[in-house]
Amino acid sequence: MKKSIVKSTSFTPYQKFIIVILFLLQFTVTLDFIVISPLGDMLIKNLDMTTSSFGFVVSAYAFSAGISGLLAAGFADKFDRKKILIFFYTGFIIGTVSCAISSSYLMLLIARIVTGLFGGVIGSISLAIVADLFLINQRGRVMAYIQMAFAASLILGIPVGVYFANNWGWHSAFIMIAGIGILILIAIVTQMQSINKHLEFQSSKNPFLHLWGTLNNKEYRIGFTAIALLSIGAFMLQPFGTAFMVNNLHISQLQLPMIFFLIGLSILIIMPVIGKLSDKFNKFKLFTIASLLSIIMVIIYTNLNPIALWEIVAITIVLYMAIMSRMIPASTLNTAIPEIKDRGAYMSVTSSLQQIAGGIAAVCAGFIVHQDTKQSPLENYDILGYVFAAITLCTIFLIWRVNQLVRLKNTLIKIPQEGI
Repeated sequence: MKKSIVKSTSFTPYQKFIIVILFLLQFTVTLDFIVISPLGDMLIKNLDMTTSSFGFVVSAYAFSAGISGLLAAGFADKFDRKKILIFFYTGFIIGTVSCAISSSYLMLLIARIVTGLFGGVIGSISLAIVADLFLINQRGRVMAYIQMAFAASLILGIPVGVYFANNWGWHSAFIMIAGIGILILIAIVTQMQSINKHLEFQSSKNPFLHLWGTLNNKEYRIGFTAIALLSIGAFMLQPFGTAFMVNNLHISQLQLPMIFFLIGLSILIIMPVIGKLSDKFNKFKLFTIASLLSIIMVIIYTNLNPIALWEIVAITIVLYMAIMSRMIPASTLNTAIPEIKDRGAYMSVTSSLQQIAGGIAAVCAGFIVHQDTKQSPLENYDILGYVFAAITLCTIFLIWRVNQLVRLKNTLIKIPQEGI
């Protein structure tokens, strides 16, 4: 019995290849989104933007990603997942190139909309692939590896992106991302197998009826709300994180790559640990501990005044580790909610609502945070911390509901409850 469990939870060579591809996909999509933050101060000054207009640049990606996710949800389970992944990733690369050639605020805004229309769906496709190809007691580790892409983007992508921007202009950062994306696309086209088993379970041929059935499921709506709220706090803090460091904490642009490198390195170390813990122990308890720690650290961070560089780095590292540690148990539980016939649609709607909620949060943050001049400190950044705390407490309750649904579902189909 023990041997069969060990065998069933270990990864095959092809599963390992899929993990690498999903990691690289998430790396480029995440980097494309979060590179806006370290480039934020540069973009605001070079393109003559205000904090509110910069908030719209960030939220434009989120809103367009949310809209495309809803539009694609009805079709997500109607095609081979490989084919739909190739289509959207190609569009994402085109959008990233459009960002690179932008020369004004309006052009950049439109380019971010295009990038979001395609890039916002890739995450949901990846999650559907995870649910299709991996068992529930494997997914914690898989989600950890995928989430490590965020750390890798901080360690490698953002420092290199900022280095490119400092030496060859901010446009060059997007050219770098597009170049990496083309290589990944070639690997997907030539090496990935078709993923179409879900097509055997489709009862409705009408994509709109399929979408409506997914949206109308009461259990699914709990998962939708939980994951959407989970993203709001991060979206409120992220757009102005670099501007807060530069203008309030007096961190120089040259010090930013080092800080992001150390943050990413710490996340890269902690993510596999959280993934293993998520597969072995109660996912909800793990999520709750990480959430409470993130509340404490966010309130401390958003109320900081200029202090020693090593203290800022230490606080920021713990902050990011806590926030990222919430994602693995929450995302793993979320993948267990939908039936196989609804996975693509469910993940698309989840991603869509997550992006829309994040877009609203970014816009709200742009109006909450105020800056008198382009060199003056940000005002009201601490308010974002208190909003984050309130939303996170609500999210703990909703993830508890998700956990209860997953336990009930697994009891009915007699799946062991360890780690749930």
